[in-house]
Amino acid sequence: MGTLFLVRHAQASFLEQNYDKLSKLGESQARLLGEYWAQRGIVFDRVCIGPRLRQEGTVRFVSGAYKKKGLEFPRPLVLSEFDEYQGQAVLERGLPGLLAGDQSIRDLHAAFQAASGSDGRRSTFQKLFEAVIGKWVGGALSLPGMETWSEFCSRVNSGLAKFLSAGGRGEQVAIVTSGGPIAVAMQRALDLSPQHTLQVSWMSRNCSWSEFLYSGDRFALSAFNTHPHLNDAAMLTYR
Repeated sequence: MGTLFLVRHAQASFLEQNYDKLSKLGESQARLLGEYWAQRGIVFDRVCIGPRLRQEGTVRFVSGAYKKKGLEFPRPLVLSEFDEYQGQAVLERGLPGLLAGDQSIRDLHAAFQAASGSDGRRSTFQKLFEAVIGKWVGGALSLPGMETWSEFCSRVNSGLAKFLSAGGRGEQVAIVTSGGPIAVAMQRALDLSPQHTLQVSWMSRNCSWSEFLYSGDRFALSAFNTHPHLNDAAMLTYR
């Protein structure tokens, strides 16, 4: 059987003008991941990433740690199938209508608007974001012309099939992506409902990895949200 390491990107630049780049903390997280794997001689036959800078940046720091140890790290293949769902666009397009007709969303939005400090803004934004995305996943929020949750899941599963079937038997491979695609892989392995899949997507820590075993149609979970390289509580982030 083959082994897949499915990695969530390191911390990006949340609430900054350009979210899609690693923060300084994210760079350290990715470097620590590379050092941890390299010290243990973990070798990959192939590596794949999604199309975002935060995903590419994570691999760049991991690869750099390998090179410092004199070890090879595969040049990553970029597949658009492992892009995250359009969460920010869902929020921007869906929020005005929800604010007009949903008191719970108005309350969450007001809390975010009133929040001060980085921690307060992160926490209140996440609650608002989860509520809006939950309505989109559940079908209560329809946004014509945008990828639906079902289409997103199909896209990720197509990417998994494409990448995993392209190699040989017994390979060890890695995909660096985002929380949503990792949750879809969990759904594939455990037959989760859409709402449970969404809940799983909030649980993946930055620069953690989940491990799956695969062969033909078999796709089984071995470990979820692993992060032994981040042994300092200050290094543990979700955004």
